[in-house]
Amino acid sequence: MSSSLPRWCIVIPCHNEERAIAGVLAGALRLGVPVCVVDDGSTDGTPKIVARQRGVTLLRHDGQHGKGEALRTGLRAARQSGFEAVLTMDGDGQHQADDVPYLLAAAKRHPGSLVIGARLLDTERQPRARHVANRVADWGISWACARGISDTQSGQRWYPPAVLELADTATNGFAYEASLLIRACREVGVDVISVPIPTRYGPQFRHSHFRPLLDVARITWSTSLHLLGYGRLRESYRLAHERRALVEHHRLHLGADGARLSASLPGGSS
Repeated sequence: MSSSLPRWCIVIPCHNEERAIAGVLAGALRLGVPVCVVDDGSTDGTPKIVARQRGVTLLRHDGQHGKGEALRTGLRAARQSGFEAVLTMDGDGQHQADDVPYLLAAAKRHPGSLVIGARLLDTERQPRARHVANRVADWGISWACARGISDTQSGQRWYPPAVLELADTATNGFAYEASLLIRACREVGVDVISVPIPTRYGPQFRHSHFRPLLDVARITWSTSLHLLGYGRLRESYRLAHERRALVEHHRLHLGADGARLSASLPGGSS
């Protein structure tokens, strides 16, 4: 599966995910690539569960520093270990390994692109407040990127080599992923491809660490600084509307004869 891809690994940031992390790791390990978990100061049984998993590298923070720092730690470690690309997943179970082949297929079809697992399926499951927050974030971050992007808040992403070099981006918290996305578009010039994945919310998942008011405010502030720094606000706004979000509608089917692509979603072509 990975023969035409850069050397890659999976990075999973987590904080207090004892309910879901074992299942997330079981799925990730089935993909047959190295897995790194960055524990951001968990106070529950998460570190012990991860430590019991063979084939998983566990990195630990001495306290909770936020998702941005956890991702930065994981991306740095991947780069230092010689990996050229990284696929990120959250540890709460909302990102599943079954979706990863779709992202990898898009990465193969669009070499060098950043690929997002966009929660465009079953959107009625998403809480109203979170849905509104994500839409606002999509609007602002697309403006800063000077191109339309679908689901800028998804943490399931394929980071190609050029974006992995931006791992030291200084922004913290949930705004880190937004800054990485903006810099990838504006400073590196990569394309961003969104691949539809299911929206997963429900009682089986722990309450999100994302705080719609506070975290959206922080993302907005960080995004505004980027936008002002790049200048030419009106042109960026125009381009964000002209360059529509790139959504890869192809679905990957795996069979005994290997991987093949087909158009099982509307708008796809074989």
